[in-house]
Amino acid sequence: MRVMLTGATGFLGGHLLAQLRAQAVEITALVRSIEAGDRLRASGVDPVIGSIEDPASLREALAEPADAVFHVAADTSQWRGHIDRQTRTNVEGTRNVIEAAEAAGVRRLVHVSSVSAFGQQEEILTEASPRLGKDSWINYERTKAIAEERVLEADAAGRIEAVVLNPAHILGPGDTHNWARMFLLIDQGKLPGAPPGSGAFADVREVAAAALAAWRRPAHGEQFLLGGAHASFLELIQAIATELGRSAPAKPMPASFLRGYARVLDAISRVTGREPGLTPQAVSFTCHDLRVDSSKAVLELGYRTTPLPTLVHDTCEWLREQGMLLPR
Repeated sequence: MRVMLTGATGFLGGHLLAQLRAQAVEITALVRSIEAGDRLRASGVDPVIGSIEDPASLREALAEPADAVFHVAADTSQWRGHIDRQTRTNVEGTRNVIEAAEAAGVRRLVHVSSVSAFGQQEEILTEASPRLGKDSWINYERTKAIAEERVLEADAAGRIEAVVLNPAHILGPGDTHNWARMFLLIDQGKLPGAPPGSGAFADVREVAAAALAAWRRPAHGEQFLLGGAHASFLELIQAIATELGRSAPAKPMPASFLRGYARVLDAISRVTGREPGLTPQAVSFTCHDLRVDSSKAVLELGYRTTPLPTLVHDTCEWLREQGMLLPR
C-alpha cells in the first residue's frame, strides 16, 4: 500500500506518518523544504518538495500510484494579517489536493478538518449540528468550513471517496508550537492568566489512529467529530502546573478584559504590521465553551479519549525529553 500525505512535518502529520510506517505503508510526503525532505528520506519516506498551493508539485507527489491521500496540511493562524495566505492554503490548497487526487485516479481521501468548521455554538456539537463556520468572522473557521464543503461535494459528485475528520483541541507528545506554548509559559512563570472558556482536548495519537481507521473503512461521504476530555482552560492550566510543580491561577480572567486587551493589540498591529501576542480571534476561541460528542467516532472508528491528567503528563514528559522545560 502507498499513500500520499500532506502536512507530514506537522504535529498531527508526524504522528500519522509514524503510524503509517508502523503498518508498513509506503509514504510519499509533500514537504516545503529540502531540509525537511532529507529528514524524511532518512526515515524511509519518499519526499517531494512543494506545496498544496502548487498543483505541479501535487502531480509529482502523485506520479506513483497511491491508494489514498491524507490531507492534513492547514494554516491555523488566528491573525487577520494572514487571511490571504490562510485562504490560499486552506481553501485553494484543498481544491488542488482534490483535483490532483482525482486526476491521478486516487479514490480515497481522508481530509482532516476541524471542529472550527462548525463555528462557535452553544450546544454540544454532533455531526448533525449546523455548519456555521462558513459565515464566521474568523477566517480560520470560515476557510475550514469551505474546504470541507468542497471535499464532501467532490465525494457526492463521485469524483473521489472522501472522509472528513473534525478534531477538537489536539494535545500530546510532539507538539512544539500549538498548545505547547501554554506548557512553556506556565513552566517559565509567564502565563498572564487563564481564559474563561472550555474545550475538548483530543489525544494526537488517537486522532492519527482515527485517520487510519477512516481510511480502512469502506463507507465514505461522512464526517467524524473527534473530541476528548472536556475541561475549562483553568482546569487545563492547573493540571499542567501541577504536573510541572509550578503555580497556577485560582480563577479565570474576565472575558471582557481579554477582548479589550486583544483589540488594543490588534490596533497596534495595524500600525506596525507585526503579529500581536494575542488576537481577537484567539480570544474568541478561548472564551467559548466547546463541547463535542465523539460517540459516532467511538462506535465506528474505535476512537478513544485519553484522560486529561494522562494527556498532560505524556506531553510534559515529551517536552522534558526534548529539553524544552526548565529543570525540576
